[in-house]
Amino acid sequence: MVENNEEIEQTFQISSPESEVALLGIQDKFVSLYEQGMNVTVNPFGDNLKIKGLPEDVKLTADVFHALLDLSEQGIHLHSTDIVSAMKMAHRGTLNYFADLYSETIIRDRRGRSIRVKNFGQRQYVNAIKHNDITFGIGPAGTGKTYLAVAMAVAALKRGEVERIILTRPAVEAGESLGFLPGDLQEKIDPYLRPIYDALNDIFGADHTQRLMERGVIEIAPLAYMRGRTLDGAFVILDEAQNTTNAQMKMFLTRLGFGSKMVVNGDISQIDLPHGTRSGLISAERILKDIKSIKFVQFTAEDVVRHPVVARIINAYETNATQRLIKRDEETEAATKKKAEKKD
Repeated sequence: MVENNEEIEQTFQISSPESEVALLGIQDKFVSLYEQGMNVTVNPFGDNLKIKGLPEDVKLTADVFHALLDLSEQGIHLHSTDIVSAMKMAHRGTLNYFADLYSETIIRDRRGRSIRVKNFGQRQYVNAIKHNDITFGIGPAGTGKTYLAVAMAVAALKRGEVERIILTRPAVEAGESLGFLPGDLQEKIDPYLRPIYDALNDIFGADHTQRLMERGVIEIAPLAYMRGRTLDGAFVILDEAQNTTNAQMKMFLTRLGFGSKMVVNGDISQIDLPHGTRSGLISAERILKDIKSIKFVQFTAEDVVRHPVVARIINAYETNATQRLIKRDEETEAATKKKAEKKD
């Protein structure tokens, strides 16, 4: 009997060269993802894959291979994000539901590729957008919040459910000011809106996106431009919402008009507001959590669909932040105790 702390090697057989390319990627580019994500060593030998590692890791890796090959056989082209999603679901014990994530296409991008959810967190987020007037997506970068919101907005526009798409974000970044950037207002705000442009260009293409902007079907503007407006028949996305003040958040949410949807995204671990200014996103979650037709979806590092190391980086920073808070509380408590003893 093999001890749990002893490594084993298992052979996984591949039926065809096409399956091998699907599973490992061109020039085996996915191998490093498997090795880092599953803590195993993967060595291709002809039509066999040698998986080496601890028994549980090896078993989970083989399960991931089976799930991905089943997906590939359905005609779905595998990308690195699919690999990462399968590995995360294997670790969570939810790999049986992996194929279900691909049962629905939100929209096809300009290359004809299907845009789908990549994990359970994203599925909750998309369902929340479908069934609520206002949806908040809160969590770290890399969870697909902005991209999926834009995809849902474009899909709603194409179905005729909305007449226009409005995308906005507060022009606040760490240690920077719009006034010091070169160019006119549009040139000043474009760098802040780059992730939104990237998502639109990926789905529509740059030329089509530009034409829709010229016609007013797509509007991209700083949050300040929303003041005094009522947004009827629009799909409105507020990005980087952690950098709104309470007044800005209230102003934005009360722009909701008839036939409109709003999606508010942010990461409360990356607030760039001046010291002492409370984030409107944090306050909104506390104030609005029980209101009907408003839904809050929480993402974690486990929902990150980037390289496996990214999730570890996020967890490490969160752990460090928690430790600093604990240390600060302990120092405050010690100072209070010392002060009380001094009085006595």
